[in-house]
Amino acid sequence: MPKEPHLEGILDKYPYVAKDDVEGRVVCLLDAQSENRGMELATHLSRAVPRGQIHELVLTDQAEATPGSTVDRVAYVGFFEVEHGGLILVGDRVTVDGQELGKVAGFDETHFPNHMNVLLKARVRQTGVELGVKLGAKVVFRMAEQAAHNCGIMLGF
Repeated sequence: MPKEPHLEGILDKYPYVAKDDVEGRVVCLLDAQSENRGMELATHLSRAVPRGQIHELVLTDQAEATPGSTVDRVAYVGFFEVEHGGLILVGDRVTVDGQELGKVAGFDETHFPNHMNVLLKARVRQTGVELGVKLGAKVVFRMAEQAAHNCGIMLGF
């Protein structure tokens, strides 16, 4: 099995220096939660998302939600279509119509290739309806200024 360069000490430092925002629009609103989801986050720190793909936004309040972990407490926000593709990174700040939802904690590929679950770590776990998200709302994934530093520490760079 191939080695994961981010987690196995192959790289000498965190490689992501700067990136374009990934942008999209909400195409489906969700209103459900789970206390025992068992979402398994991939070990990868990034996922490429081409224009036109549809992925799901999910929130958790579990502090230990990191790449490679299992997450149970989740709230479903909705699905978004990627309008400006690029890379989504663990640590990206995610906003919907300017409202910050949380930071990317990781990626669950249970339903892939149909869609990927993008899990966000938030202070409060709320559904899309509870957050007041609307169809057509603009979704933005923006690299946090401290993301590289924090991920580097987490991975031992």
